[in-house]
Amino acid sequence: MKSILCFVLSGLLFTSCKKAEKPVKYGSNNGKYLTIHGTRIYYEEYGQGVPLLLLHPGLGSIENLAGIIPELSRHFRVITPDAPGHGRSEHADSLSGELLADYCSQLIDQLKLDSAYAMGWSMGGNTSLLLAANRPDKIKKVVSGASNSRSSGLTREARELLKEYTVEAVKDDQEWLGNYQKINPEPDKWIKFWQENQKMWEREIKIPDEKLARIHIPVLIIRGDRDMIKLEHSIALYKALRLGQLCVYPNTGHEMPDEKGKILSGIAVDFFKEKARPK
Repeated sequence: MKSILCFVLSGLLFTSCKKAEKPVKYGSNNGKYLTIHGTRIYYEEYGQGVPLLLLHPGLGSIENLAGIIPELSRHFRVITPDAPGHGRSEHADSLSGELLADYCSQLIDQLKLDSAYAMGWSMGGNTSLLLAANRPDKIKKVVSGASNSRSSGLTREARELLKEYTVEAVKDDQEWLGNYQKINPEPDKWIKFWQENQKMWEREIKIPDEKLARIHIPVLIIRGDRDMIKLEHSIALYKALRLGQLCVYPNTGHEMPDEKGKILSGIAVDFFKEKARPK
C-alpha cells in the first residue's frame, strides 16, 4: 500500500512540475556569442542531428522564429543567430545581403560544421540563397521563404509600405522600438540601423542572377499566396534554380512562421529529409 501511495504521489508531483514549466523564451534563452569581424554575434542552439542554420526576417530576431524552432529542433541541430544589429547582436558598420551571408559563413567555420542545411524567412531567405551560392562546400539544402532577388519583386503595396517606415514613424512605434532597445547591446545605434535596413530594401539587385545560377543544390522556395512578394517573381526565382522546388501555401501572408508555424516546419522537415531522386 505504501509503495502504491508513493507512486501516486510521485505521479501527482510530476504532473504538477509539468504544469509549472514555462514556455521557452526564444531569443532570450541563455545563448552564446561569437566574434565575427570584431562584432559580437548572439546565437542559440536547440536539438541534435544535422546542423540547420535558421535565419530570421529583417528588423526581427530569433524570437520571430519561435513558431518553427520547436518542431525543427526535434529533427535537427538548429543553430539560429541574431544578424548584426538585430536582437542581441552588436552592430556592423553597414548592412547588405552579402555582408549577412558572410557573417553566416564565418559562423559555420567558427563552429567547425562539416556541412549544414539552411533555412531563412524574408531577409533570412535571401541570405540563405546567397550563402548557398557562396558556400557550396558546406550548404547541402536550402529552404528560402518569402525571398526576393530584386526589389521590383515586391508588390506595389509592399513598396509603398516600406517607404512609410521612416525613422520618425518608428519613434511612434513604441512596441518595436521599446523591445529593440531593451535587448540590443547598442540601443543608441537604432537610427543608423534603421537607415541601413532602408538602404537594403531600396537596392534593386539583392541576389545577382549569376549567384542564383551558381546554386547546384536542392532549394525549396516557399511563400504564402498572399505574400508581399509578387507571385510571378517567386516563380521566376524558382525557375532560375537548377534544383528548385516551389511551394505556395493558401490563405497565408508574409508572416507564415507566426501564422502557420507547424505547417511551415513540417514542410521544411519533409524537404530536408527527402532522399535525392536518381537522375
